Amino acid sequence: MQFTVNGSLCEAKADIRTSLLDLLRDHLGLAGTKKGCDHGQCGACTVLVNGRRINACLTLAVMHEGDAITTIEGLADADTLHPMQAAFVRHDGFQCGFCTPGQIMSAVGMLAEVQAGMPSHVSATLDSVSLNEEEISERMSGNLCRCSAYPNIIDAIADVAALAPAIREGAGA
Repeated sequence: MQFTVNGSLCEAKADIRTSLLDLLRDHLGLAGTKKGCDHGQCGACTVLVNGRRINACLTLAVMHEGDAITTIEGLADADTLHPMQAAFVRHDGFQCGFCTPGQIMSAVGMLAEVQAGMPSHVSATLDSVSLNEEEISERMSGNLCRCSAYPNIIDAIADVAALAPAIREGAGA
């Protein structure tokens, strides 16, 4: 199987029953994507596939042959943190850090959804989407944090959304 992972072409030999999460962690050595519940309920395994956020534990790797996959390891630009990573540091958007990679990847994907005009269940209208605390909380509801760093996570996301409404996957700080 061939994939573009974090901008590099990768080949991997794996059983067709291998999840994308297990391929990334066990076959490609990218341990930043965390294995939490392995049932798609916690969001710790969130990655971007062709710019869209998905739970890597719920999809088979073979389904993404030829796709562009971005993990937390590929988000920064060399030594420059992605704006979302920097905001999480600034706002102390983590405690133990286990959920942090999935939270950051989900937040980056969520901002792309907002930019594309995709409404959520709490969007006031279908015509325009504006981010507020309720909107961010709804859109991030698939990512759990056992340490309850939610207020800081929301602040970090709001900070990035306000500072750079055109933030896209892979943009430098």
